[in-house]
Amino acid sequence: MQTWSGLDEGQQQALLSRPAMADNKTLSNAVAEIIQQVADNGDSALRELTARFDGVEFGELSLSTTELGNAQHDISAHVKAAIDTAYGNIHAFHSAQKPVDVKVETAPGVVCELKHAALDSVGLYIPGGSAPLISTVLMLGATAQVAGCPRKVLCTPPNKQGQVPAEIRYAASLCDINEVYLVGGAQAIAALALGTESIAKVDKIFGPGNSFVTEAKQQVSRIPAGPAIDMPAGPSEVLVIADSKANPVFVASDLLSQAEHGADSQAILVSDSQTLIQATEQEVERQLATLSRQETARKAMAHSRYILTDSIDSAIEVSNQYAPEHLIVQLDNARACLPKLKNAGSIFVGQWSPESAGDYASGTNHVLPTYGYARNYSSLGLADFIRRYTVQELSASGLQNIGSAIMDLAQAEGLDAHKQAVALRLETLDSQQEQNRSKSTRLNSSH
Repeated sequence: MQTWSGLDEGQQQALLSRPAMADNKTLSNAVAEIIQQVADNGDSALRELTARFDGVEFGELSLSTTELGNAQHDISAHVKAAIDTAYGNIHAFHSAQKPVDVKVETAPGVVCELKHAALDSVGLYIPGGSAPLISTVLMLGATAQVAGCPRKVLCTPPNKQGQVPAEIRYAASLCDINEVYLVGGAQAIAALALGTESIAKVDKIFGPGNSFVTEAKQQVSRIPAGPAIDMPAGPSEVLVIADSKANPVFVASDLLSQAEHGADSQAILVSDSQTLIQATEQEVERQLATLSRQETARKAMAHSRYILTDSIDSAIEVSNQYAPEHLIVQLDNARACLPKLKNAGSIFVGQWSPESAGDYASGTNHVLPTYGYARNYSSLGLADFIRRYTVQELSASGLQNIGSAIMDLAQAEGLDAHKQAVALRLETLDSQQEQNRSKSTRLNSSH
């Protein structure tokens, strides 16, 4: 336990430091090599890299529509019901985020519009590992589905049997994803970005992954005319703000639910109660012994922080400085603190709102900015799958109304062609109007 007020600024910053990520130079070179292999050799590179990294050799890279359609028969009824519940809630919440087009007459005869269109093609990356990340399929797939993206491409590494778990397949089918490829890692990101014989390239890539996946996303996003990406990412993290009335059992469970993600995850408790902190530390040890991923969680808890502050306002300042991916607020009057909480990927309010709810089934998206990026990036939402564009239409009188302002600004910037594009039109209008006046005068005089 560290007392916040007893630390100087440098010590405070050190206390809130994150676990170091992999050596950037080594990682960058390795990922660049993988991307180049895929660029040069396409599908054959994907097969070779999958055999090397995943230990799986296979012929077809894609799942058939039959395999996707039959998935519902290969999972238990209660898991299917759980997936259906989560899908319904995610779909409902993201449906409510649909943007509204805007049309404004900014000046007489000058009409400006803001319009929205779904991205044509999106790549959805689903990490592999010891457990199938069904929830991530739903978070990405349902959101892309609500946005109306015509083409949704899912990449995920195969298991040791060269298969994709039935739960992943079923979730994909719910989200109308009909392109599923058995490829993971940096090579999957390269395929989505560059295209291969089997996988056509996409406009934007979404989804979490290990350091190789994260680095690959960063690199392909810098390719000229390459894909956009959802957000930068680092190891997952949680910060809990709790007072003396918080339940240490709940607090400990929230810290550990984050810690079991990976050894590089970070869990932080900030409280104005020394008693609550001490009780939580004891409870963490008790609950650790019950976990199937105890070894992973224990390594992650080595990065944990227990911070004692003088007040809850001070605890909020700590949280805003850290900018956590997940922020859990277990306070007597938790909602009242929301206006003060500026930097967080997703906020869980009150003792009955565990992080697990947002991870799976409440309806919010669990793809969130990590590693301090919550200061300037947002949680994933419908807007990330939609492109905004503007339209303007000027009538002849509209151009006359704002023409002089346009020309004066163009001249001030030294851009003669810009000025001329307006001046030529205004001269034409003046000429037409003069001709119309002359014609009218002649007609009147003839009568």
